Amino acid sequence: MTCASCAIRIEKNVAKLPGVKEINVNLASERARVILDSESTWQDVVQKIEKSGYSVPIREVDLNIKGMTCASCAARIEKVVGKVDSVKSIHVNLASEKAHISYIPGLIQEDDLIKAVEKAGYEATLASKQVVEEEKLRKKQEYKRELAKFWFSVILTMPLVIQMLYMLFGGQAYMPNWLSFILATPVQFYVGWRFYKGAYHSLRGGAANMDVLVALGTSVAYVYSVILTWIGSPDTYFDSSATVITLIFMGKLLETRAKAQSSSALEALAKLGAKVAHVIRDGQESDVSVEQLQVGDTVRVRPGEKIPTDGVITEGNTFVDESFLTGEPLPVSKEVGDPVVGASVNQTRAFTMEVTKVGSDTALAQVIRLVDQAQGSKAPVQRLADKISGIFVPIVLIIALFTLILWGIFSGWSHALFAAVAVLVIACPCSLGLATPTAIMVGTGLGAESGILIKGGEHLELAHKINTVILDKTGTLTTGKPRVTDVWTASGVTETELIRLAASLEAQSEHPLGTAVVRYAEELGVALQTVSNVEAIPGKGIEGQIDDQLIRIGNDKWLLEHGIDNIPNEILVRYEETGKTAILVADSKQVLGILAISDPIKEDAAETVRELHRMGIEVWMITGDNERTAKAVATQVGITNVIASVLPTEKASKVESLRKDGRIVAMVGDGINDAPALAAADIGIAMGTGADVAIEAADIALMNARTYGVVDAIRLSKATMKKIRQNLFWAFFYNVLGIPLAASGILSPVIAGAAMAMSSVSVVSNSLLLRCLRLGRSV
Repeated sequence: MTCASCAIRIEKNVAKLPGVKEINVNLASERARVILDSESTWQDVVQKIEKSGYSVPIREVDLNIKGMTCASCAARIEKVVGKVDSVKSIHVNLASEKAHISYIPGLIQEDDLIKAVEKAGYEATLASKQVVEEEKLRKKQEYKRELAKFWFSVILTMPLVIQMLYMLFGGQAYMPNWLSFILATPVQFYVGWRFYKGAYHSLRGGAANMDVLVALGTSVAYVYSVILTWIGSPDTYFDSSATVITLIFMGKLLETRAKAQSSSALEALAKLGAKVAHVIRDGQESDVSVEQLQVGDTVRVRPGEKIPTDGVITEGNTFVDESFLTGEPLPVSKEVGDPVVGASVNQTRAFTMEVTKVGSDTALAQVIRLVDQAQGSKAPVQRLADKISGIFVPIVLIIALFTLILWGIFSGWSHALFAAVAVLVIACPCSLGLATPTAIMVGTGLGAESGILIKGGEHLELAHKINTVILDKTGTLTTGKPRVTDVWTASGVTETELIRLAASLEAQSEHPLGTAVVRYAEELGVALQTVSNVEAIPGKGIEGQIDDQLIRIGNDKWLLEHGIDNIPNEILVRYEETGKTAILVADSKQVLGILAISDPIKEDAAETVRELHRMGIEVWMITGDNERTAKAVATQVGITNVIASVLPTEKASKVESLRKDGRIVAMVGDGINDAPALAAADIGIAMGTGADVAIEAADIALMNARTYGVVDAIRLSKATMKKIRQNLFWAFFYNVLGIPLAASGILSPVIAGAAMAMSSVSVVSNSLLLRCLRLGRSV
């Protein structure tokens, strides 16, 4: 693909296939994302793309195979893997114990091929380097070849340019036409062959693109010059045709280089993984490649090394740098039982870990996959550019034809040709096609480096319109690590007895408040008892039998429903007005005591709310806590709009009610318990810490626990959309201003070629300026 018209043509042709529900072609990333049902297959899609004049590259991978004993083993593997969807060919070599597989990228991963070999009854590991590195090397070599071709073109074109400049200042041509012909011909047909090839494929596919304009414009100038040379005329346009091709070729090289920089974040992520792991098997430590690790393996990680994959620490303690994932610069303390993430760096002490995830299941692989999908997505704002690009080239051809005819009639055919070629050359829609995707690629990449994962361009675009943010209290505004701070007991009940009953029952619950009670009992050394007939009532409490005694733990409203009315309201009010959550412990007749639990407010919560207000965004807090506790917490962080006493199942309806008022609502929660509310919002933002984050639960995932990440995500969206608007303005500006100037005969084809080449470069370069955006707290 060379310009936006190519992408539009592929989309139109593939969309005609039965069963194609959606197709997005991204010019910048050179990828197509197709959603289809059972009526069509990926083979049909590939065939349609090829009929449109383009090609889908085949990727190759080598696997080491273990366990083969004879030729039938090789045949078995070839048969099983050959049936895998998108595998084009497979060759298994029994002697070298390797398999060479060719497949369509995007439909399957290398892990799927390994699993297919394992399904056949053998072991397989990657033998080749990472595919990302191979793809990068291929593009690098291709760029070097194109660069050499460009300098060849410069050497041939330079004498023509010098002569053209000399003649502009009143001099006479010092080269005979036949020499100009010799210099211009290789530039026209060797260096410019890519434009002829692209134009052929485009026209064969039923459309016209940038290549058609360039090939047509330069060919007209070249052929006309050949005719003038043949009849002995002193004036030719060899200099124009050769210079235009050289300039546009230079523009494409600069564009390729800039596009590579726009996707540098993804390449950087792909390089983060460790290469070698120190695995312990049968008491012996040995080094193996990370690809050979399996779930359940025991691995030793030394100080200063990258953690090879996701796992859990089984021996030792240390500090780990997880900044690649969370954006947090400070190392995180890790002890036995704590999860660790592959590609993070062990800072201080050696430790032993058990592998829990490998390959495509790791946190790093998830991040790479998410960023890759986001960079290949298409934002709704791009539809305008796509519509214009689809009809742009035919309109330009008509304008060029009218320019040729009108100037030919009134001013002579020589000047007419001069103006028509300039129109054809300056009107390339490349910059229109690059305006949006390059900004999205840079924006999503920058977000990933700061621990902000955005699922797609549509979410990045919508986020800049957010005018209402709903913040869940627990885990968003607070640390999500509650602790018991106060204990009140009824007459005749000891504190130890109250803690024993409460912790025994709460040990059966996964609620954060219950976990705090159990932790408090462990700190006091209180032994737990057996509990039976446990029942948890969402939003109310939990009950169970302890020594044939019914024990309930919950809120005051729930206890009143069961006829328990000796509730010490003054104690409740005192605790709740200080922002603490008070839970009551009761038997079947009376309240036995109250536990006050405090969940500390995050240090950046108040600043986050202030910054959102400064941005003109209305902030709400939603929580299942009672109104007194909720308002106390809200007051501390500067929130006045509070929705309290909300059951988990009711959060989504509260979000919907705010949306019905015409607001663009972002819901911020933990990504798991708040999943329905996240889905109900215009933008769902999931907060998490490292590997625990529920990436699939929201439109935007914050890989760290910083509340300020919400501000960063919105700022990133606003900055990206600003760049997209700037890009679209410049893309339209070049053409809106350039075409009339070219048609009026003011611009020469050479200047038009330079302007066209630089339009794409300027758009991509402007997108790269996004990397200057600094994300993070202002103080």
